[in-house]
Amino acid sequence: MDSQDPFRDSDYLQKNQYRDSSNLDARAALHRQFSTATADWQPWVFDLLRLEPGMRVLECGCGPGWLWRQNVDRIPAGCQITLTDLSPGMVAEAEAALAGSGHQFSFQPANIQALDFADGTFDVVVANHMLYHVPDLAQGLAAVQRVLKPNGRLIAATNGDEHMKELPLLVPEAVRQKVASWRMRGMAGQLPFRLENGRSLLAPFFAQIEQHLYEDSLWVTDADALVAYAFSMIKPEMEVPETAVAHLRELWAAKIAADGGIHISKQSGVFVATR
Repeated sequence: MDSQDPFRDSDYLQKNQYRDSSNLDARAALHRQFSTATADWQPWVFDLLRLEPGMRVLECGCGPGWLWRQNVDRIPAGCQITLTDLSPGMVAEAEAALAGSGHQFSFQPANIQALDFADGTFDVVVANHMLYHVPDLAQGLAAVQRVLKPNGRLIAATNGDEHMKELPLLVPEAVRQKVASWRMRGMAGQLPFRLENGRSLLAPFFAQIEQHLYEDSLWVTDADALVAYAFSMIKPEMEVPETAVAHLRELWAAKIAADGGIHISKQSGVFVATR
């Protein structure tokens, strides 16, 4: 693991960035409000699960349970779904949101690198935009392979190198210098697990791998939403000068006023890997 990358630091992720869903929601809100896609992300991913009645499902990195909350009426009867996350706070939010759903959910904090389940337990394992956080990805994928049944499937979502490529260009160098060690995704270099290398990383563990691309982009018409997204990447102990926040807000508001909005590319997709 890159010791300089807080987004692969399990302690930082659990206790700070994903202690609860506030930072994640600031980023998801931008996508929900300004997406140009014809299909919402969570239902699109859910379709790729291809669930059947009675299946056993594990989600690693479930967050606040958005995948299931948005598709609760589409879950086949008798499915047993285990939701796990490194963050106990995230697990608690998912459990509270899905209480009384009428489906067989169970919840527990868990690290994908050390899954405490018997071999061959699950028909499907879901890793929705989380494998790029795993410090030892090979160890995590080996654990997933072990708990999957023969012919079981991993549904692994991630982004590509072109994802939100315009975002770094929207932040003046003077602002970046005021916010030391700013970790905005898109400015931090390539993801460890991404669309470009996901197939090769999965290949040692899975017999068949399919890639499905999600067609989308953003047309952002609210500077405040873009500011909230950008600063959700900041470490909580960092002091962000209010002048930096105000500068960005004014800059982006002016661009929106002049152009009608800000276009931001997206490049996301899912690998379906069969054991």
